[in-house]
Amino acid sequence: MKAIACELPARLGLPLARLHVPDIRAEVISRGLVANISGMTIWRWLDEDAIKPWTHRSWIFPRDPDFQSKAARVLDLYAGEWEGRELLPDEFVISADEKTSIQARLRRHPTVAATSGHPMLVEHEYERGGALAYLAAWDVHRAKLFGRMEPTTGIAPFARLVRQVMDEEPYRSARRVFWVLDNGSSHRGDAAVRRLQQAHANLVPVHLPIHASWLNQVEIYFSILQRKVLTPPEAESLADLAAVILGFQSSYEELARPFEWKFTRADLAKLLARLAEKGHANLLAAA
Repeated sequence: MKAIACELPARLGLPLARLHVPDIRAEVISRGLVANISGMTIWRWLDEDAIKPWTHRSWIFPRDPDFQSKAARVLDLYAGEWEGRELLPDEFVISADEKTSIQARLRRHPTVAATSGHPMLVEHEYERGGALAYLAAWDVHRAKLFGRMEPTTGIAPFARLVRQVMDEEPYRSARRVFWVLDNGSSHRGDAAVRRLQQAHANLVPVHLPIHASWLNQVEIYFSILQRKVLTPPEAESLADLAAVILGFQSSYEELARPFEWKFTRADLAKLLARLAEKGHANLLAAA
């Protein structure tokens, strides 16, 4: 019963995306495993082992052949190290990225506040008021936050964010400022490295592996912004949307503390070893 519950429906010849209890019941009966059984019994057996075949989790398969080495050096930076030594007091770590296409949704009717009788009511229909991109940079160890609103992402908008940070002390006169970046089109590849270092001699770009945004600390801040400001999405205008986001940035920074990042180089090695044991070594060539 439990083995069937964990199977992919396609392998069972079923035209389904996910299995639910009635589907499992029909399958075991059709196979003659039992003459009859109730859905409640199946539910109880599955619940004992926390098996929930009707749920799923999205997964992006890492495909960078240097996944481990690239990820490890970023984790070292978070731990205050670089190439085997501790960072000096005048060396800093910045995590940066873009949150693209944030829509200004102008609701047809005003939102109604929650009361004891009903939750907050948000009008379903809205007019599109345009969209903006939010570029942000997070100082990993100082909990310092920089951000700007731009009409779109791109090389020039990202360069303006970098300049916004690097023109300010202590970064301007720092020994080195490490920028942790993903592989977005605004800042990927050797051309981006040359461009950034020509503009700022003390800037050291450090690229994450492909499909490893979960290692970029600024994504934690973006998730907080999404929950606290952009859900549900609502704005009176494009200018209002920009003002709300930058207003939240200022208020968040007043109370911000460095994230308690506990995932280390050693944890990464253990994770890759577990994947290899489960037969997923082909997913991560570095494992």
